[in-house]
This record gives sequence, structure tokens and C-alpha cells, in this order.
Amino acid sequence: MPRSVNAVASRRRRKKVLNMAKGYWGSRSKVFTVAKNTVEKGLQYAYRDRKVKKREFRGLWIQRINAGARQYGISYSQFIGKLAAKNVGLNRKVLADLAMNHPEAFKAVIDTVK
Repeated sequence: MPRSVNAVASRRRRKKVLNMAKGYWGSRSKVFTVAKNTVEKGLQYAYRDRKVKKREFRGLWIQRINAGARQYGISYSQFIGKLAAKNVGLNRKVLADLAMNHPEAFKAVIDTVK
């Protein structure tokens, strides 16, 4: 009895990995074993950096709010503390957008908490 191998499935699996490796340099995009290692590492980086991205954006928003608030003579920590005390329901993402793109609206928020 001849040996049975599922060539369709294995070819599809290899093709999927090689398609994910498109754009990689040299054998990283051509040789299956090398491409598989590179793709797996890339997926690990993608998983990790989805969480790092959230951290970095929060830091960026805080810097923008701090810069905007200091123009009106209040520090970031005082501003956030007063926002919480007044129960203003704006998150850091929205506050950073106001500070960057709508300074008059940001000034109105600062005036409500002072």
C-alpha cells in the first residue's frame, strides 16, 4: 500500500507562511524553514507591541495635556486632580486632542476646573 501524505494541506500551510513572509529580505522570504522562524518572531513582536502601543500613546497624551495645561499656569497633576474632583468625564485621549487641535475648547475645560 502506498504511503499517504496530505500534500494539499502541507502545501497550503507552507504557502500561507511564505505569503506572510513577502517583503522580507533574501531567504527570509524564499526558504520555508527560515521564513517560518521569521514570521513566528514577527507575530510575537506584533502581539507584544499591541500592548506597548497603548502605553506609548497614553504617555504621549499625558505630555500633550501637560504642555497645554502649563500654558494656563496649571500642572498636569493638578489639572487631572481637579478634573476628577469636578467629575468631568473627559479621558486623556480627548483632552490631548483638545489641547492640540482646539485650544479654545481646552481653555474652556481648564476654566471649568479652576
